[in-house]
Amino acid sequence: MARKLSVLEVLLIIFFLIVLCVDILLLLLVLEKDQDKFVPECPAILDAERINCAPDQVVTQEVCIWQRQCCWNPVADASVPNCFFPRNWGYEVTPDSESTEWNLRLSRLPSPTLFGSDIHSALFSADHQTANRIRFKITDFNNKRYEVYHEHINSQTQTANSSNFSYHLEVVHKPFSIKIKRASNNKVLLDTSIGPLLFAQQYLQLSFRLPSANVYGLGEHVHQQYRHSMDWKTWPIFTRDATPTTGINLYGAHPFFLCLEDTSGASFGVLLMNSNAMEVTLQPAPAITYRTIGGILDFYVFVGSTPEKVVQEYLELIGRPFLPPFWSLGFQLSRRGYGNITALKDVVDRNRKAEIPYDVQYSDIDYMDGNKDFTYDNGSFNNLSDFAEELRSNGLKYVIIMGYPADPTVFPDFSNPKSITWWTDQFKEFHNTLKFDGVWIDMDEVSNLQTSKIQCDSNTLNYPPFTPRVVDRLLFERTLCMDTEFYEGLHYDVHSLYGYFMARATESAMKAVSAERSLILSRSTFPGSGKFAGHWLGDNVASWDDLLWSIPSILEFNLFGIPLVGANICGYEGHATEELCRRWMQLGAFYPLSRNHNGPGFRDQDPASFGNDSLLLNSSRHYLNIRYTLLPYLYTLFYRAHTRGDTVARPLLHEFYQDPATWNVHEQFLWGPALLIIPVLREGMEQVTAYIPDAIWYDFETMKTVPWRKQQAQMAIPKDKIGLLIRGGYIFPVQQPAATTEISRKNPLGLLIALDHRREAKGELYWDDGVSRGSVDTGNHVLYTFSVSSMLRINLPGLALGEDFSINWTLPVNDTEKFNCYPESTAVSEESCKQRGCLWEASNVPGVPVCYYDTIPSYAASNIQTLSTGIMLDLNLLPDALDDPPAVDTHHQSRASASDSRSEKIATLRVSIIYHTPTMMQLKIYDANSTRYEVPISLNIPDNKTHSSETLYDVNIQTNPFGIQIRRKSSQAMIWDSQLPGFTFNDMFLSISTRLPSQYIYGFGETAHETFRRSMSWNTWGMFARDEPPGYKKNSYGVHPYYMALEEDGSAHGVLLLNSNAMDVTLQPTPALTYRTTGGIFDFYVMLGPSPELVTQQYTELIGRPAMIPYWALGFQLGRYGYQDVPEISGLYNAMVEAQIPYDVQHVGMDYMERKLDFTLSSRFSGLPLLVDQLKSDGVRFIPVLDPAISGNETGYLPFTRGQTNNVFIKWPGSNDIVWGKTWPDLPNVNVDGSLDQETQVKLYRAHVAFPDFLHNCTVLWWKNEIRELYTNPRDSAQSLKFDGLWLDMNEPSNFVDGSVSSCRDNMLNNPSYMPALEARDSGLSSKTLCMESQQVLADGSVVRHYDVHNLYGWAQTRPTYEAVQEVTGQRGVVITRSTFPSSGRWGGHWLGENTAAWDQLKKSIIGMLEFSLFGIPYTGADVCGFLGNAEYEMCLRWMQLGAFYPLSRNHNTMGTRRQDPVSWNSTFADISRRVLQTRYTLLPYLYTLMHQAHVEGSTVVRPLLHEFPGDSNTWDIDRQFMLGPALLISPVLESGTVQVSAYFPQARWYDYSTGSGEESTGSNKILDAPLDHINIHVRGGYILPWQEPANNTQYSRQNFMGLTVALDSDGKAHGQLFWDDGQSINTYENGNYFLANFAAAQDTLQIQTLHNSYLSSVNQLKVGYIKIWGLSAAYVTEVSITHGTQQFTETNFTSDSYNQYNHSNPNKHNYSYYNHSKS
Repeated sequence: MARKLSVLEVLLIIFFLIVLCVDILLLLLVLEKDQDKFVPECPAILDAERINCAPDQVVTQEVCIWQRQCCWNPVADASVPNCFFPRNWGYEVTPDSESTEWNLRLSRLPSPTLFGSDIHSALFSADHQTANRIRFKITDFNNKRYEVYHEHINSQTQTANSSNFSYHLEVVHKPFSIKIKRASNNKVLLDTSIGPLLFAQQYLQLSFRLPSANVYGLGEHVHQQYRHSMDWKTWPIFTRDATPTTGINLYGAHPFFLCLEDTSGASFGVLLMNSNAMEVTLQPAPAITYRTIGGILDFYVFVGSTPEKVVQEYLELIGRPFLPPFWSLGFQLSRRGYGNITALKDVVDRNRKAEIPYDVQYSDIDYMDGNKDFTYDNGSFNNLSDFAEELRSNGLKYVIIMGYPADPTVFPDFSNPKSITWWTDQFKEFHNTLKFDGVWIDMDEVSNLQTSKIQCDSNTLNYPPFTPRVVDRLLFERTLCMDTEFYEGLHYDVHSLYGYFMARATESAMKAVSAERSLILSRSTFPGSGKFAGHWLGDNVASWDDLLWSIPSILEFNLFGIPLVGANICGYEGHATEELCRRWMQLGAFYPLSRNHNGPGFRDQDPASFGNDSLLLNSSRHYLNIRYTLLPYLYTLFYRAHTRGDTVARPLLHEFYQDPATWNVHEQFLWGPALLIIPVLREGMEQVTAYIPDAIWYDFETMKTVPWRKQQAQMAIPKDKIGLLIRGGYIFPVQQPAATTEISRKNPLGLLIALDHRREAKGELYWDDGVSRGSVDTGNHVLYTFSVSSMLRINLPGLALGEDFSINWTLPVNDTEKFNCYPESTAVSEESCKQRGCLWEASNVPGVPVCYYDTIPSYAASNIQTLSTGIMLDLNLLPDALDDPPAVDTHHQSRASASDSRSEKIATLRVSIIYHTPTMMQLKIYDANSTRYEVPISLNIPDNKTHSSETLYDVNIQTNPFGIQIRRKSSQAMIWDSQLPGFTFNDMFLSISTRLPSQYIYGFGETAHETFRRSMSWNTWGMFARDEPPGYKKNSYGVHPYYMALEEDGSAHGVLLLNSNAMDVTLQPTPALTYRTTGGIFDFYVMLGPSPELVTQQYTELIGRPAMIPYWALGFQLGRYGYQDVPEISGLYNAMVEAQIPYDVQHVGMDYMERKLDFTLSSRFSGLPLLVDQLKSDGVRFIPVLDPAISGNETGYLPFTRGQTNNVFIKWPGSNDIVWGKTWPDLPNVNVDGSLDQETQVKLYRAHVAFPDFLHNCTVLWWKNEIRELYTNPRDSAQSLKFDGLWLDMNEPSNFVDGSVSSCRDNMLNNPSYMPALEARDSGLSSKTLCMESQQVLADGSVVRHYDVHNLYGWAQTRPTYEAVQEVTGQRGVVITRSTFPSSGRWGGHWLGENTAAWDQLKKSIIGMLEFSLFGIPYTGADVCGFLGNAEYEMCLRWMQLGAFYPLSRNHNTMGTRRQDPVSWNSTFADISRRVLQTRYTLLPYLYTLMHQAHVEGSTVVRPLLHEFPGDSNTWDIDRQFMLGPALLISPVLESGTVQVSAYFPQARWYDYSTGSGEESTGSNKILDAPLDHINIHVRGGYILPWQEPANNTQYSRQNFMGLTVALDSDGKAHGQLFWDDGQSINTYENGNYFLANFAAAQDTLQIQTLHNSYLSSVNQLKVGYIKIWGLSAAYVTEVSITHGTQQFTETNFTSDSYNQYNHSNPNKHNYSYYNHSKS
């Protein structure tokens, strides 16, 4: 029973409880007071993004919240920190007048301290050192701190030109953080906002969010895999003498990592130049956190296009590796514990006797006297010097250990120059006693074996407030006390540099003792150590696990710039089994540093020790002989490491970064780019799972290709083998092996050639004497390059390879080199393929042809005649190709072309190459014996040809196999290379392929494309005119077999195939292009530019310049199919006038016709002529539609009867019978039921129609007459329709029945054996058009098939229509046509067809306009708001904004849909439409001048950014913006619900059109505000825009004052031009009836220079009312003077804004006219 407490005891307990309560209350008050100062912000931070607030200990919730004041949220995963930093820790940028953009003062935000002594004022600075390297560091603002001195890095300090940075740096001010972005794609590489900056005297921390989890590097540790785990792994970095074990810090310190971003190969590296103890945490965000306990945060970031480039950038900074002596690449033997000279000699002798190739013998500390450096034991190692000489006499080298700390010991301070001198003297003295060839530095971490006897002072250096997770969590364990003083600073700061300093001193010493290169190995390393030394991986264990992790470690040290690296083969500690040692010897034979070394007390493990007949000995001998065979290749790799910074042992991802499967491969590696090593790494295994990357690979020992590619493979590897694969495409220099390299170097050199899929290979050889210092720098070496391309080409001056040799090979074909031999079907069988004589290989890759051409040619070139102005030659069909294909047993029996059964082969061809101009050539291939159909279009070809010496191109004929190569002289870029498989010239199937110089191809139409640049991913595009609304890969209204290509340097060229037959083109990723057409000839025209804009000008010079449109045609236009009557149109016009929306042209569809019959007027529209007259009196123009088809079911229908009389309609061949079809015209006297489906209506109600043959001369006369009578009705003048232009529809020609009402008669023509990749491919060519056998007549009277001229129908109709408009109106007029062909732009414009009211078609309209700009048809636009479907409000408004900058700006839709004209919505819509159209009308003088330049020079109006900035590859893919001429950049909104737009601004000064404010761009993307009422327009600096006050239509706007906007460039200059005429007369330019002026601004003067004036006069004035000057210097403008003729005035009517840098003058009170020269 418990005793009772006394009163005193009770009182004491009560007192104790009271004191405890008071203490708790006081603590709460203190914490509450602190909380008043700092309240942690703890938002919902993702677990993966938590930054640990307690890296030093496991904390409780109370400690985390109340003491550290961090965020607390426990989770189940123990790896995730429960206690993590809030968002409001860290620093902020202090406003400071002395701060610059990249030198910022930082102030610590109020927050608790973690480890005390926080630095409250820091300095952030950044240095853009090179285009690919940026340095930033954070230091104490007030006090100098320790910084690593690195002599090579200091010598590399520089500042790069800002114009070519591959990165951007952004700073966030509060809390302070930075982002480093890749310039090319704006990807964030490093973002420190994920965690706070901590900067205390002995605790520095910074975190980075990373773009991917592919992180490599950080050492030295045992990493079980090469790619780091991001699962909350923390790695200490602090040099330490420790047995390699997972998770602990080891011998070296390398705070560098590489991050692979994605499959593009884009990568970057980060180095923290800090030598204090640190740790690095990797977490799954992905993110990395550096924590160090001293120095500064000194980061270098290296941005590269590939991982290998990053390593090269890194080594450029820290120093590239030394070039090792050749002998050091031989096999090396060592052990600790030989015991005496006799045992050492026995090892040497038995391995030499066993014929083990063997170059280096080591001695460990047992050679020393008492373990003291610079001594040797004269007892046990008597005559050691003689032994070393004996080794040398046998071709071996001798390497000794140095640096072992004897007991007791002192430690040299190698950071002190005096120590280096002393060390060198010791080397000299000892070398006189014992000749050695290399030194092996051990224990240089620095390791201290006497730690237990030394007591270090209890201070913050030896016991810092935070200790990283180093071994034992004690900094001075097994080393010196941290407060030890060195020359360079405290041991606390320089500890991890000891090995670096010692290697540097040793290299200096070895230079003093020998003129030859020596071998230095250092156990402890730091960034830059590779300049002096190689490295072995320390005291590993004889275990399978240590065998496995040696590969990631070797790869890491190659990353660190120390390529001469290897593990102790067979292990240092423990007894190696025969199997383990055998597998290790196999792998070790391919370590860059191949050394077998073990420790005392363990069994011998040199190869000979296992017995003469052992599998280990035989396998070791075999693979060491292979190593020695490949030493020339390995030596060359070390040369590239030394001169360029390449890796030697290389991870697969460095070569195959496109393949994510390589990113985590760490049980295989490469020697350089081409030798793949696949070892066995597990006990008892004779099969390994290996990853074989995407290349052709050959087994090294059998020289046969392996069956695997880009896949995991189960490889059988017997006990005595290792997997060795060589990569196709490479040439290996090799040499016969021998016992030592001294002997092998005297043997003949050879070449091992591994051909790639192109039957090509390349390689190089570096060769010198192998030992002399400075061989690279002094030039005492040779560097050979080798290449194989179908045949062996070797350039080896002074090297005899022998008199006779032959090379035979058989190789598969790479996917990208496969050219489809069965394009008509993807379901081809292997049997059908081989019957055609082609090669077969199944493939799962989409698009890759399984049936592809062999390279054996079908034609042979002969009779080649090279002339000064061209080349002529014959092509003869090879005999085998005429025969039936033989039975196919092997791949190489093919002799035939594809399409063998499809049509007759042409036996003899003629090739004509003509140099027409310096920039344009023609390549024509045609039947040498028979005339074939050729396109009947007259091109503008000069009469005189050009001499080859004057051209921009060279043409070469390849004869084996036949091919034509066109190369640009200036750059040697190959722009055409048809030396490819599959060239075919049959009667109804022609095919030719060419390589392309790049992936950047534009053009080929008319089809709806997703992007302006063509996709090269096995896409086939059909071209055959068809009534087909725009749809992906659907051939549509026009045909344009023309493309423009960009070359790698931004030069451009264009290629036209003048062929009007049905065709398709295939683009494949080679990059290459294949044409397939169903008739005609090959008639190519190549334009050389060299700029994209010049290419277009040269193309339009060839096909004909675009027509000059009237001024009013640039006004806004309205149309709709479905107007009910005249009052509806009149009401629309009145509403537009009332809303004051600019509006120039009214279109009317078939509604105005009687039953949709051309040249008739419906009773519902009997008042239309009067309305047209009224509109014209108000300045509004009228354009009606015409279709080509003419009804034949009428009585007294004059257009038909006159046409029949004049024989204008297309007939059946050999007959006078018309080919009848059906289109829109209705039968007479029927009531059409519109509720029926289209097919039924066509069957019941549509009349038979005839199609005029517009190629026939008589048709042209008939058509013009019918147009004349429409304009001036001779029978009823009141019915005369005074149109101003015509709109041509349905002229593909479209037919509502396939072929004819009675079907077609020639199945071969309508369903050719090769049917191109067209819409309705299975329905034949007559689908929705005429029968292909229909007969037409050319102007010369020759008869042609519709099969050949179908694509010319719309082209043939456009010219007579345009001529008729001008003849009947007496004015310029305009024609817009749906179907086009090259040169259609000479007579008409084009709308983009029956598009849909959808957002995607809004975007595609830009692509369509850009393509038609290339095609020479600048007057182009889509139906604004869409033709089909109901437009949605926001989309239609955005389309109105975009459409306001179409050259042809027309809002048009179909019946049955809602109205979408600007006044059909609401007042807001009308207001926004008015404003944007007023902007258009304001800019019409500029747009009209562009149209003039297109007409005269052939330049584009709407143009892609790449036309103006071809040198900026960022513009090559832009199709969401476009330019009007060179000066206006349009950046529209193209998606729903978007109020911002990302716009790219090439390098220039750009002004916001709406504000006039300017900004210089170096070429970058910018996010622009784009509210619903705004479209972004920018003016390019350096240009002057003429403009005019807008009005309701151009009739009135042309009478308003003219203005100039002068947008100065960065040099204060600008230029521009104005073309002006009456806007409507015919051929004003050709007749000289125009005004043309140039504008130029420079040196504060604007000059207007009249170039030509036969139009403006005192009666016909054009008045200057306004001048806006943007981009003036900051000084205010105080006076504007104007000189006009002989008069000078001082202008006071101006405004000036120096902040926005503009000046606006209004000189209209002086009544200045353009026709007099002016300047201001």
